Amino acid sequence: MKKIISIFIAVVMILGAIGHVAFPELYSALIPSFISEFIAHLLAMITELGIGIALLIPKYRKYGGLAFMILMIIFLPIHIWDMFKEDPFIGTKTIAFVRIALQVVMIYGGLWVYKKHKN
Repeated sequence: MKKIISIFIAVVMILGAIGHVAFPELYSALIPSFISEFIAHLLAMITELGIGIALLIPKYRKYGGLAFMILMIIFLPIHIWDMFKEDPFIGTKTIAFVRIALQVVMIYGGLWVYKKHKN
C-alpha cells in the first residue's frame, strides 16, 4: 500500500511540475501578487519534480514523503486564501473548502509515507 500511495503522489508531483512549465497560466491565479510568477513557477517545478523523483526511489522515499508533507503545509495558506477570495480559482467556495479538506488528507499521506518507510 505504501508503494502504491508513494507512486501515486510521485505521479501527481511530476505532472504538477510539468504543468508549471507547459501550462503556467493554470497556476498563476494561485500565486499571490507579491511573489514573482516566474520564480514561483520555477521553484514549484523544481520542488515538485524533486519530490516526485524521491518518492519513486526506495532509498529516498521516506524523505520524499516528508518533503511532500512540508510542501502541502506550505501550500495550505495559499488555498485558504483562495477560498476567501470573491471568486476562488478552483470554482466555488464549496469546492475550495473541499480542496482544503483534501489538502489535510495529503498532509497526512506525506506523513504516513515518511513514518512507514524504513531506511
